[in-house]
Order: sequence, then C-alpha cells, then structure tokens
Amino acid sequence: MALIKSISGIRGTIGGKADEGLTPIDVVKYTAAFGSWVTEQSNINKIVVGRDGRMSGEIVRNLVVSTLQSLGIEVVDLGLSTTPTVEMAVKMENAGGGIIITASHNPKEWNALKLLNKEGEFISGKDGEAVLLKGTQADFIFADINKLGQVVINESYMDKHTQAILNHPLVDVNAIASKNFKIIIDAINSTGATFVPYLLDKLGVKNIEVLNAEVTGKFAHNPEPLPENLNEIANEVVKQKADLGIVVDPDVDRLCFVCEDGSFFGEEYTLVSIADYVLMNNKGGNTVSNMSSTRALKDITIKHGGEYFASAVGEVNVVNRMKEKKAVIGGEGNGGVIVPELHYGRDSLIGIALFLTHLAKYGKPVSDLRRTYPNYYMSKNKIELTEGIDIKYIFTGIQEKYKNQPINTEDGLKIDFDNEWVHLRTSNTEPIIRIYTESTSETTANNIAKKIMMDISELMKEMH
Repeated sequence: MALIKSISGIRGTIGGKADEGLTPIDVVKYTAAFGSWVTEQSNINKIVVGRDGRMSGEIVRNLVVSTLQSLGIEVVDLGLSTTPTVEMAVKMENAGGGIIITASHNPKEWNALKLLNKEGEFISGKDGEAVLLKGTQADFIFADINKLGQVVINESYMDKHTQAILNHPLVDVNAIASKNFKIIIDAINSTGATFVPYLLDKLGVKNIEVLNAEVTGKFAHNPEPLPENLNEIANEVVKQKADLGIVVDPDVDRLCFVCEDGSFFGEEYTLVSIADYVLMNNKGGNTVSNMSSTRALKDITIKHGGEYFASAVGEVNVVNRMKEKKAVIGGEGNGGVIVPELHYGRDSLIGIALFLTHLAKYGKPVSDLRRTYPNYYMSKNKIELTEGIDIKYIFTGIQEKYKNQPINTEDGLKIDFDNEWVHLRTSNTEPIIRIYTESTSETTANNIAKKIMMDISELMKEMH
C-alpha cells in the first residue's frame, strides 16, 4: 500500500492502515485540513467537488463531501466530471477552492485528492505544505449542528464547459462539421466516455464510436495514454477506416491522437500541433512547456516569430511561467494542453476542439499533418537510488563533466547539446533519478541516455 502526501495533493492506494494507504481516516483528515485552509485564506465558505469514474470514487466523494459539510462549508457537487471542468467551475461558482477526486493516469487501485485554489488552479508548493501541516497537526474545528454546510448537486457543468469551448474564437464548428470526420474514442471506462462524445456532437461530429465506454473505473488497460497501452484503438481506427483516434486519461487532462493509418501522433506532439494552430493566429506569441518536453515546441514557436520558455516540471510551474511570460499557449509533453483564454489548467476538451479545427483547415490526413513537424525522439529512463547515495555529489559531478555545455539547474540538471538535450531530476515520489534525453535520432537519444547513466554509475561507485 502507498500514501503519497505531496504539495499537489494526497494520493494513494485504497485500503490498508491509516497513513499507509488512502484510507477513510486519511481522506477525512486531509479534506478537513484543506477545507479549513480554504476558508481561512479566501474567506469563502464554498468548495467545488468532482470525481472521475474510479471504482472507489463514490466512497471517497461521500467522505469528502460529509467532511466539508461538517466544517460548515457549502459544497457544489459536480458528480462525475473532469479535472478541467472542476477547475472552470471553481471560478464560475466564485468558490474558495476545489477538490478533484482522481488519481489521473494511475491504475484502478489508486485514488487521490487534487487540490485547487480560488482561481481554479493547483495550489502552490507553499500552500500545499500549509495544508499538510494542518492535517498532521489536526488543526481544524468542526461546525456545530446549526452551522453544518449544505450540498448543491450541479450537473450543468459539462454543458457550461462545452459552451465556453464553442465560444473560443479559434474553434471553428462549421469547418469541423463540414469534414464529416469519423472518430473513435478510447474513454478508458471513465468520464471521458460522456464528456468527449458530448463535445464532439456539439462540434458537428456525428460519426463517433466510443471504446471502453462504460464508466465503471475497471480500466480495460493501463490508463496512461502511452503507445504500449493503445493497441486496441490503433487497430480499430484502421479497421473502421476512421479519420482519427482520440485518447484521454481517466480525468481528461491528458490527450493524444492516433492517425488514420493506426500510427501514433505522439503525446509530445499534441501540444506542438495545437500550439502551431494557435500561433498561426497569434503571430509572435510566446509559449511555455516544462524542461522534459520536446524541443519541437521551441522550433514551432520560433517559426511563428515568438519566444519559447521552459519551466520546472509540474503544472503549477508551467502555469506560473506562462503568466510571467504572457504565453498564448503552453502545457506539458505528456499530452497536457493549457489555453489561458479558457483557464490555466491542462484541458483535453479545448485541445480536441482546437486540434480538429486545425485538422479541418489543413485539409489532409492526420499522418500528413504529423509529418509537417520536426521529428525528435525521446528516451525516458531511470536509475534506482540505494540508501546513502548523495544526490548533490552526483549532480555536481555530472555538471563538472559537461561544464562546457549550456546547463540549467532550475529543476534538477538539464544539459543542452547541438541537436540533443538530457534532463536529470529526482522523483518526488520514488527513490529514483529520471533521465530524459531527446535527439533527432532515436539511436542517439538512447546512446546519450546510456552514456549519462554510466557516468552516474561511476559517481555512485566513487561514493562507496
């Protein structure tokens, strides 16, 4: 069993002992801490709650809602929803914060509380630490019988979110509808099964098939939208002669596409392609992604006369950099698209609408569109850390060895080469060093990764 208390929320496997898995005691404790923090910080006695389709979702929802009521907080319950929808609802409801009950791309045994501030954005590191401390110290007081909070069930937000997308100036419903696209969706037994078809229908797409459409939380395959988990949809796209396959994760904040020939568009290229379309209409606009994302976004941004900026890994860091640099679009290479005109959060639904508009106006198959972008290959590796390893010694040793190359130490260690880069960072959740490399050649990307891993191994030996 696992319970991970981090600045972005509380996540863990269902069951086990308190403080070792995500048990009812842990859910109540940290919900109470967050609810108390929200009312103190915002002076607003209202929190929005929504959940994905996980098997444990209803149980966790009942615990969360009852705890917030017991604090005297009004709860706006969206029921089965998506992460971006809850983010938008917090602002629309003028709430003090939000809780999304989802473990994102984790397997079915996991669930989590994702915590939002009054802007509908993930809470900062500093705020997260304050909430964790409140939970640890049980620093909260429940309301008396006359001051218990009310629950308002609000099922209008799928439509409100969709309408906001339809109103976006770069979403062209007529262009999309005129193409009569045939689209297959892998909804991975969660809320994408209702939200994505609803959006597509409003965009004028009538020929839709949904795989894994039953919202049971019994995921038909590993829910992370990576190629090795998507053979079913790739085969169906070819078999049914569809124009496109759309894949989302259980809480609908990660998005990737399958081309008409069954090939993968590549989750790193979700943001690249949508940014390309946005930048065509915002010449000179700036973009942001995290340091572990593909260089292709930088190339596209420069092509359109804008400036690209990298942030530390983590959505909150991307959002902060986007605000600072007034970026017109940003996100993460894991298929996360952030469109600030809508809201500052990864949102697969606006991503789908913008991508389909782009594809409709491009007028050729998806695989042709993919070939218009720079081709980079990424290698993702990790090294297990044994007890007693001094991370600082390792990172200093690597930095010294490659001191003649451009180096960024904002988030771990990123080293740039002529046509390649490598990014080393320690995981927030596991005793490992993550090693991401990218090159125009798959072989080169893998070779750089091997070389860096050998360098790290040598430094680890020196410590013993």
